[in-house]
Amino acid sequence: MTQAWVTLTRADGRDIASPSEQQLAAALAELYQRVKGGAAVDAASAVLRFGYDDGLMYVAEVSSTGELRFEEWSDSDCELALATPRRMVGSEAQAQELWSMMRRRQVSRIRDLDWQGGN
Repeated sequence: MTQAWVTLTRADGRDIASPSEQQLAAALAELYQRVKGGAAVDAASAVLRFGYDDGLMYVAEVSSTGELRFEEWSDSDCELALATPRRMVGSEAQAQELWSMMRRRQVSRIRDLDWQGGN
């Protein structure tokens, strides 16, 4: 049977398996606190990955500059991109919603967000 997994990689590089909503919120708060006067003082990013042991993987990265990025891969080794990466600039609340959808495996809802397009 295929097992699903979710891993958060915080801005400090630490991985958290199966993060709670509170852990996601704390990681985002840490990122968005790096912004002063509309500019990132200390650029960083955190990544939430969701996938299956024997297949697909989805990646939602949030940077301290407010950029949100969503990627779809054939596997956890990133061998084949299944779509052009999607991007947008978003608030902390939008980043939280993106990660919440990832955590709940709502990929189709993520695809329907107002993305700016690919590279």
